[in-house]
Amino acid sequence: MPKSLERQNAARQDVARQDVTIAGGGLAGLALALALRHGLGTDARILVADPAFGRASEAGDLRASAIAAGARHLLEALGVWDRVAEEAEPIRSMEITDSKLADAARPVFLTFDGDVAPGEAFAHMVPNAALQDALTDGARAAGITLLAAGIADFRADGPGIALTAADGTAFAASLLCACDGARSRLRERAGISTVGWTYDQSAIVCTVGHERDHEGKAVEHFLPAGPFALLPLKGRRTSIVWTEASGTTERLLAMPPALFHDELERRFGLQLGALDVLDKPRAFPLGFQMARRFVTERLALVGDAAHAIHPIAGQGLNMGLRDVAALTEAVTDAARLGLDIGGPEVLERYQRWRRFDTLAMGMATDGLNRLFSNRSDVLRLMRDVGLGLVERVPRLKDVFIRDAAGLTGAVPKLMRGEAL
Repeated sequence: MPKSLERQNAARQDVARQDVTIAGGGLAGLALALALRHGLGTDARILVADPAFGRASEAGDLRASAIAAGARHLLEALGVWDRVAEEAEPIRSMEITDSKLADAARPVFLTFDGDVAPGEAFAHMVPNAALQDALTDGARAAGITLLAAGIADFRADGPGIALTAADGTAFAASLLCACDGARSRLRERAGISTVGWTYDQSAIVCTVGHERDHEGKAVEHFLPAGPFALLPLKGRRTSIVWTEASGTTERLLAMPPALFHDELERRFGLQLGALDVLDKPRAFPLGFQMARRFVTERLALVGDAAHAIHPIAGQGLNMGLRDVAALTEAVTDAARLGLDIGGPEVLERYQRWRRFDTLAMGMATDGLNRLFSNRSDVLRLMRDVGLGLVERVPRLKDVFIRDAAGLTGAVPKLMRGEAL
């Protein structure tokens, strides 16, 4: 019998009762499973359900994510960071420009050093596929059950929640965590509505090779159509997040490779020499979305299921990992007091902890996008004056960089590098 089928059969035999079931085996879901194993110990029964576990032949995620210092502390505590460290590129500096596409020069209005402490970068760029593999391997090594099926139905039932997987497996848990993305079926089935809007923008994502070393510098070019971000990867490679109006995005992706290359070069520039597009560019529609509640009876929304924000500040995954750390701390504290880990007090603590922080970040990214993604010369003058003032106040820059690193506010223990 193939090993994949053996694992699935073993999983079905081992799911009669779980302490925590997690729907969604992406980055947030697997990080939550490992964090709960870290907090609750080896006796806790933790299951992650995702049909993707049965599709090992599919191509991996070609994107890369900025892992802020706080999120890196979490991954270090979970034993995952060492697995991806060789592929992680520290962001050593960052510069911000504001110009029109046709401008001959792009003046730099704001710069940041990359360290939040001596020798500690505020963020690292990590390929999503490498992080996904490391989390999956870590979950298997930690004895977490990986079920190759989604959660089809659930019903809160007094001291637990009854669950049915798409393959017919029926079991129960004390807590169900929805980590199934921005279009969460569990959130919809629970009757939790969302508030949000689309930006009529899409982000083109691809990896670019170049002749010269980027020296760990990240660059954000604010252009009238939206930000064009250059994010350093290992070697002479850069991850591009290129925001355009959705109609323009479709036109760009339909171009022959040579014409697409020319449009890319107009925005990227030649400061790193000749460019080479290393993978197939893909586009992702952008919008803002927040669940009106993060919890209901024995159910917690985590990551994109709870919130989706504009990528202008690179905080999407970091916000999800902050959810992971906060929920894990609330559940662990309850377990040590002998309380019900899926009870209303635990879930309400998580919701209070995360909703204001998430709303504040969502509004900040929405405001930045609306301020910079326009063709108003008056707004351009105002924002450039503002950027110039920030550049001249080092203490204010330090506040911004620590906030981007996830080290301000009510930071969960795991993101401070502390034991639970």
